[in-house]
Amino acid sequence: MSDQSQFRIVVLAGGTSAEREVSLGSGRASAVALSRLWPTRLIDVDKPGLSEGLDPSRDVVFSTLHGTFGEDGGMQKLLDQAGVEYAGCDVASSELTFDKQTTKEFLAKSHGIKVPMGIVFEGGEKPTAANLIGKLGELIVIKPNCGGSSVGLSICANRGEVEAALAGISAGTWLAEQRITGREVTVGILHGRALPVVEIAPKSGVFDYEAKYTKGLTAYLAPAPIEPELAAKLQNEAEIAYVATGCRDYARIDFMITEKNERFLLEINTLPGMKETSLLPMGARCAGMDFTTLVGELVSPAISRLSTRLGNGGVA
Repeated sequence: MSDQSQFRIVVLAGGTSAEREVSLGSGRASAVALSRLWPTRLIDVDKPGLSEGLDPSRDVVFSTLHGTFGEDGGMQKLLDQAGVEYAGCDVASSELTFDKQTTKEFLAKSHGIKVPMGIVFEGGEKPTAANLIGKLGELIVIKPNCGGSSVGLSICANRGEVEAALAGISAGTWLAEQRITGREVTVGILHGRALPVVEIAPKSGVFDYEAKYTKGLTAYLAPAPIEPELAAKLQNEAEIAYVATGCRDYARIDFMITEKNERFLLEINTLPGMKETSLLPMGARCAGMDFTTLVGELVSPAISRLSTRLGNGGVA
């Protein structure tokens, strides 16, 4: 078996999506923490493609890329082709979970997990507000079907707001979703096991881009102040969703809880935010892991995969 001290961590950050700035923050924080454990370098990805100089016999990639060419399987496919090990979900799982509606429909049909009703449409072929309201009701969330960080999110409470949201859309694939009112929570998954539940409580009542990234606009309750039985059910469903969609190493899964304690899965994040103040690290702290310990745990399965391949005489 190869000596794990020989390995180097390569952190990918930035990317070409609308979530570039968020990714750069995650990348910098993760690189600093990982450098305490292994030789580490940070690469700013500013165009689609694989960075030069990656050594398949030494380098293990830890990606903090978000959005297109980050979470959609694009970078993962290039790494696989180059024989470079990486932390996190593989190509198939990344492709599936990047499509919010396909993921929800799959989990609802195959495992009976409750999800909000949704309608996918193209920006060039938009439905009317009346059509959406007729199928989903007036409380509607409109957002990109493939994307994150609350970029492009619209929360609508009446026909006028639905019409305004649709008027701002000209291209891309979008998801109109029944809005579930209640408490938003998230469950981090590490090595297939659920971390403690974290509650997200925006002061405005809406967890949009401003609430997510403006200090003081959202309270985070870690662990969430909910009944142990409800927390256990959320953790169980998160683990089921993680396994069913083929995730590996880690992920973060978001839910809404209604006043009647009904649980609705919103989406699976395969490359969640990774600053010290991000949601997955919050859940990890509740389990007794500081940020450095967490990032070490996140990357360790990929190091083990490479170590095993090299130890078995595999060609790196």
